[in-house]
Amino acid sequence: MYKVLVIEDDVMMSNMLSMYLSEEGYSVAQAFRADEGLKKAEEFSPDLILLDLMLPDMEGIEVCTLIREGSTVPIMILSMKSEVSERVQALKVGADDYMCKPFSMHELTARVEALIRRSNSVRIEFQPAKLMSQPAAAPEQFKGDPAIQLDYDRRLLIVRGEFVETTFSEYELMKLFLSHPGKVFSREELINTIRGFDSFVTDRAIDVHIVNLRKKIERNPKEPQLIRTVWGFGYKYTAEQMVAN
Repeated sequence: MYKVLVIEDDVMMSNMLSMYLSEEGYSVAQAFRADEGLKKAEEFSPDLILLDLMLPDMEGIEVCTLIREGSTVPIMILSMKSEVSERVQALKVGADDYMCKPFSMHELTARVEALIRRSNSVRIEFQPAKLMSQPAAAPEQFKGDPAIQLDYDRRLLIVRGEFVETTFSEYELMKLFLSHPGKVFSREELINTIRGFDSFVTDRAIDVHIVNLRKKIERNPKEPQLIRTVWGFGYKYTAEQMVAN
C-alpha cells in the first residue's frame, strides 16, 4: 500500500483528501502545520507528499525546500494561486507537480498515481545519508562521458564521482541527454519527455529545469559547457571529455 502525506491547514480540505485517497487504497497521514509535516515526512516515509502553499507557521515553498534537502520524494503543490510565477517558483525549489484549487479529485488521484508510478523504481527515504554511506552499485555508464553518469537503482546523478540528487523531471531530462550526446532537442521534445508527471510543464518550465541541471553538473553554471543552448530551438548535451578536447 502506497503512503501519502497531506500537509494542509484547511481541516475540511485535508479530511476530504484523506478520505478520497483512502478509498482509492492509499495509506494517508495528515499534518496541519509545517513543523508537524516535516516531522511526519521523516517518520511516515511517504511515497508522495501533497503540500499546501499557505500554512500557518511557514510558507509551503520553504517546506518544499527543506524536504528537498533530504529527500527526492515526489511533491505535489496544492494552492489557490494560479500565477505562472508561483508555479515556476515551485519548480525551482523542487516540486514535481502543481494543482490549483479548486480541482477535480479524479484528476488529483490520476496525477498522484502517475507520480508514484514514476518513482516506484526506487524506495525513497527521507534521509538518504544512510543510502549514501552504502557501497554504490556500478551505475550504467553512457558512452562518451564518464564524468556524468546515472545510477538507475537510486535514480541519482553521479557527477565526477559525487552523488547528486535531482527531481524526477531533471532526472528524465538528464537521461535523455546522456543517451544522445550531441543531439539537439527542441523544447517540445523535452516537454514530451517529462509530460505526465510534470503536469504544468511549459517552455518556461523547461528553461527552469535546465538552469537547475546546470547548477548541478556544470563547473561554471554561468558559462555552461555541457548543456548548451541552441538559440531559437532548444538544447543539446556535450560530453565533458569532448569539451576538454
